[in-house]
Formats: sequence, C-alpha cells, structure tokens
Amino acid sequence: MNEEKFRNSFLYKEYFTDFYAKQKSKVKEKIIWTIKLVETLRIVPEEYFKHIESTDGLYEIRVKQGSDIYRIFSFFDEGKLVILANGFQKKTPKQEIEKAEKIKFEYFAEKQATINTKRNEK
Repeated sequence: MNEEKFRNSFLYKEYFTDFYAKQKSKVKEKIIWTIKLVETLRIVPEEYFKHIESTDGLYEIRVKQGSDIYRIFSFFDEGKLVILANGFQKKTPKQEIEKAEKIKFEYFAEKQATINTKRNEK
C-alpha cells in the first residue's frame, strides 16, 4: 500500500473510539487497514468509502470482515481531513445518519467557537 497520505484521519471526541473498543481484534485490524486505505489512495473505491446520499457531506467508511459489514461515518474539514464520527454494524439506519449529522454540526460549532475565542484574546 502506498504510504503517501492524501487524507488524514482525526478522531473527534469519543464517538469512534467507543465503537472501536467494543470490536473483536480481527474487526479492529480490518478497521485500521480500511482507514489506512482511505488515507493513502488518491481515488478510494466506493466499496470502502462513499458519500451518503441525501446528506450534507457525510461519508461512510465500509469495513467488511467475513460476512459482517461495519460502517463508520465521517466528513471532511479543510479539504483533506477525515473526521471519524460514529460507527455501527450492518445497514444504515436513519437514526445513525441523524446522529452523525449531529456530531458533524457539533464539531463545526466547537471549531467556530474556538476560532472566535482566539480572535477575542488578541
């Protein structure tokens, strides 16, 4: 696998790590492999990374381990930064998409608040 990175991943709060910690070791290995794939391939096949229709910039990282499929929601910040939000197993239930959208909103609201605070400190 090419080690040059086209994207960097970033874990926002505990959303992803809570999901990751509950997985078996083989699933954890496959999650890490898939995230590295997303980071290092210029064009990532939709089998591993795709935009979720009817959302404002949400993507899913798809991890297949045996017959199980895991999905990790993510979004971009500043073009190349992949933010890993919540993860779950199997189909994409509407409530998981809504949760990911709330996480994305929370992330950008906190980022803007930090920028505003730094401006006010000057």
